[in-house]
Amino acid sequence: MAEAADFQGTSPSPARRWLRRTTALLAGTPLLAGLVQLPAAGPAHADGQSAAKADADSGSVAVAVDSLTPSAPTDGDTVTVSGTVTNNGKQTVTDAHVGLRVGPEVNTRSSLDAIAKDSDDLQGSIAPEIDDKYTEKFDKLTPGVAEHFNISVPVDDLDLGGDGVYEFAVSLSGETSAQPWEQILGIQRTFLPWQPDGADPRTKTTALWPLVSTTHMAAETGPNDEQTPVFLNDDLAKEISPGGRLNQMVTLGKDLDVTWVVDPDLLASVDAMTGSYSVRDGDKTVAGTHQAVAKQWLAELQDAVADEEVVALPYADPDLASLAHNGTDVTGSLNQLKSATDVIDDTVGPILHVKPSTDFAWPVDGAVDRSIVKVATSAGADKVIARSDSLKETSGLPYTPSAARPIGGGTTAVVADARMSRAFEGDLTKASASTLAVQRFLAQSLALNLQTGTQRSVVIAPQRMPSGSQARAMAEALRALQDGTWSETQKLAAAAAAKPDPDATTKVPAASSYPAALRRKELPRSAFLQIARTQDTLDNFKVVLSDPSRVATPFGRALNREMSASWRGRADEAESYRTGVKSYLDGLTGRVKLIEKSETKLSGRSATIPVTVQNNLVQDVGPLVLRLTSTNPTRLEIDGADYEEQPISVSGGHSQSVKFTTSANANGRATVIAQLYTMDGRKYGEPVTFDVKVTEITATVMLVIGGGVLLLVLAGFRMYTQRKRAAARDAEKNETGEAEEPEDSKVSEDSEAGPENPEDPGERPHKESEAHPRAGDPEQPSDPTPDTAAESADPSGTGERVDR
Repeated sequence: MAEAADFQGTSPSPARRWLRRTTALLAGTPLLAGLVQLPAAGPAHADGQSAAKADADSGSVAVAVDSLTPSAPTDGDTVTVSGTVTNNGKQTVTDAHVGLRVGPEVNTRSSLDAIAKDSDDLQGSIAPEIDDKYTEKFDKLTPGVAEHFNISVPVDDLDLGGDGVYEFAVSLSGETSAQPWEQILGIQRTFLPWQPDGADPRTKTTALWPLVSTTHMAAETGPNDEQTPVFLNDDLAKEISPGGRLNQMVTLGKDLDVTWVVDPDLLASVDAMTGSYSVRDGDKTVAGTHQAVAKQWLAELQDAVADEEVVALPYADPDLASLAHNGTDVTGSLNQLKSATDVIDDTVGPILHVKPSTDFAWPVDGAVDRSIVKVATSAGADKVIARSDSLKETSGLPYTPSAARPIGGGTTAVVADARMSRAFEGDLTKASASTLAVQRFLAQSLALNLQTGTQRSVVIAPQRMPSGSQARAMAEALRALQDGTWSETQKLAAAAAAKPDPDATTKVPAASSYPAALRRKELPRSAFLQIARTQDTLDNFKVVLSDPSRVATPFGRALNREMSASWRGRADEAESYRTGVKSYLDGLTGRVKLIEKSETKLSGRSATIPVTVQNNLVQDVGPLVLRLTSTNPTRLEIDGADYEEQPISVSGGHSQSVKFTTSANANGRATVIAQLYTMDGRKYGEPVTFDVKVTEITATVMLVIGGGVLLLVLAGFRMYTQRKRAAARDAEKNETGEAEEPEDSKVSEDSEAGPENPEDPGERPHKESEAHPRAGDPEQPSDPTPDTAAESADPSGTGERVDR
């Protein structure tokens, strides 16, 4: 790559540096000297400046450089090196001492990589010790025991030449019983940047300082008016507490001139912790107790970013590469990215009291291809932060070009330097690892500056979520760089607007060039399909609510989190989160439902069927449309058709019934389906299916009933005529009695009282019997009868129904 080119425009080294290089070359031949050494010969060490010999026990002592100060010395400084030496061999080392060695100037950035890769290798070239007086001696090193050393040397005694990066090594030399001569038993190489005077020009350096975390909030909220947020766990409280990762990022960053890159979801989560919140604890939730910690962290962050450049990522830092490779063919996926971008200003501004830049997209590890760039710019960003190991130089430039590259379509790629951006990866919990990372970072920075006499812009984009130890190493290196003599700070916006190098590559690689290791960690297509299903359910739900913001906001942000780049390498956790969001949403939508119905019996030609909608939400729902459909309209019609629709609204915590008019055309069972719909015609919830048993009155039954009625009418008519005839006879009799003799009247009166001679046959007894029938006499047609029969207490027979 271009970064491997030799320095250009550097001044020639003085004669003493040439002498030291020659001596170093001679020192690189210990193996040849060992070939002619007899086993009984004495040590090969003639004096302090002679090259030491590495034998078969090379590397048996581990040398750790825990501290090197100052990291970039200038004239008049004293360099102090401290650390430990540990005998990892089986034999005791005697007559041991720690010495310092300054190698030749390292002329290329690729040479720096090679030295750093084999920093403890004894087989390579080894420079002589600078002076015996700058050593620390040990009578013996016992196996497994670490001994501390601390050596200070004036920088003038290091015999450094012109401006540049020098190899700087700390070695342990000593003897063993098996090989009783002085030999180098362990070494640790690092770098010493040397730029005593201010460089001209200086590199313009932009350092990104990311504040990004994993997902901490659930979609769930409390049913109260405040909608108390629910956190998945208490991990965020640990991160922002004193000593936590995010607490260190803020504490360290406030003293640096950096560009803050923030995830709005992190800010919103911490802001939610400043009030009442809950934390999941198994199957229950408990009240959160870290409000004071959240307030303190936000206050310190607000102070740190005041008057500083702040770049805001889309909400929850969506995985642009996963979306580009696996999600663009899933309906609505790009809309999720747009919604994550649209909420930036409403989130970051009110919390940090600054206006963030939303022009930048930052794919994972700065790895880009054409599809990623297309997706990254689809939501409004016109600058993409890439990295030089992705957007590689192909034109053979002998230097590292400036970061800004126009890549077409009005989009600028801001290409971060891969070597400097990746300098703080890995385990830096040990002081020795941190020190080596700092020195390597500074060495790469100075080497880049010395490549040409033209000022360039460089961007440093570290990993998104540095650990506490990584953050401390980053801060130490940036402080040394900002206090140094070859670099000056620059805002990211200025780096993006800088004049691009006309010879730098602007060709974005194809999707096939995307690193396989990164592709394996992407969100799968199934994740985007699940997100789309959840979004569809949410869209269907919120239109029926009187206050849709109570679900649109928490679930909308949860869907943004489902696309987060923080899920990389955590596929099971990501799927669990997505499933949890969907399940909770389904539970809420299920609280508005139709009540199940059993079989309904319908007697007669028409009746009404009630259908009940239940709302167990705290807010009102509606208007909805309730449709009742007959699957067999030839047997049962709903309001004279196949189906009927009626609008319905239900208050929170209540139920509401709707009555549908039905008419029967034939006997038997008819299946009926009740279904809720939104006002735009989309189904809502599950349907309720039930049977209606039609028992319509038949023609035979009608004839029987009609015949019975006719008989009643005829019986009544006969009774009427008989009474009328009886009344006529009584009137005629009365008229005849008034015209006879008085004796006859007396006889008549006596006969009315009773016959004197019951044996006397005549008309009177007959008339008497007509007027007063005795008990046991046969009933006569003129006897009075009731209008209706006596009511029976027995149950009605099968099929005896009446219309409702």
